[in-house]
Amino acid sequence: MTAKYDIIRFMNSQQRKTLGTIFTDPVNGNIEWRKIESLFLALGAVRTEKAGSAISFVLNDVRADFHRPHPDKAALRYRVKDARKFLNQAGITP
Repeated sequence: MTAKYDIIRFMNSQQRKTLGTIFTDPVNGNIEWRKIESLFLALGAVRTEKAGSAISFVLNDVRADFHRPHPDKAALRYRVKDARKFLNQAGITP
């Protein structure tokens, strides 16, 4: 696994902000889903498109399945909680 500093180095400021927001309490259910996807990809996750709005990410041998929000752009609180759980399991914290 890459050192924490090396991972953060490859993220832009918006992705670093999104990472921090995902780990804040209370959970913010007003994060745009595209920002969460961008963060996952910057961390090195592999994205697999599935049927409809389903999407899968693999990061550090940890897999998580999500559904993109529609018609709204914001990830609801349960998606943010799932994103936090996925990042924790993959060894990523702010």
